[in-house]
Amino acid sequence: MTQPTPRAPRSDARANRESILAAARETLAKDPRASIDAVARAAGLSRRALYGHFEDRAALVTELIATGAQRFNAIADEPMTADARADLARLAARLWGAAEDVQLIAAVALDDEHVASTAAALAPVRRMLLEIVRRGQAVQTLRTDMDAETLARIIEEGARTFVTRAPMFTASVTDARSIAVRAVLSLGGLSWREAEELVRAHPDLLAKESAR
Repeated sequence: MTQPTPRAPRSDARANRESILAAARETLAKDPRASIDAVARAAGLSRRALYGHFEDRAALVTELIATGAQRFNAIADEPMTADARADLARLAARLWGAAEDVQLIAAVALDDEHVASTAAALAPVRRMLLEIVRRGQAVQTLRTDMDAETLARIIEEGARTFVTRAPMFTASVTDARSIAVRAVLSLGGLSWREAEELVRAHPDLLAKESAR
């Protein structure tokens, strides 16, 4: 017996779903711990109507992570250079540039409750990071006192912590990007002097337009 073809979502249902996601981004940017009721109110819907699209708050945040990850993963399509250190610094700068406009949303996505789904959604960027680390270790421009997978994970966790805690460090976006780049290079094994020399040699790393 032929199975019926699933119906496409009605246009009003799609519009409601998009309005929920937009309201969630705005609401969570103001308060990362905002309740599902607050999101529903911001979307102009009842809680029951919201649950018609997302079974709970975790499902809503997971959807935000998946849609937001598309912007981050586009960075993984960019070509790499012969210098793994510069590639690592550029990756940190561009990820920060992609995150700074939705920093609090990123904090929600990267908290411990959602870190597993975030890691899965950001798989292309994570593969890029691992490749950079492997190339850097092969020519000993990045630290070699641990295996590539461990070092990539340490850099990833350091970056995660910085994104979620950056508002506590500095109110300046430029300073925050600079600190993020230098911190990642430090985790990669560069001294602060080496990191400074690299940043000076590549001024585009901290330029606003290069992080977009």
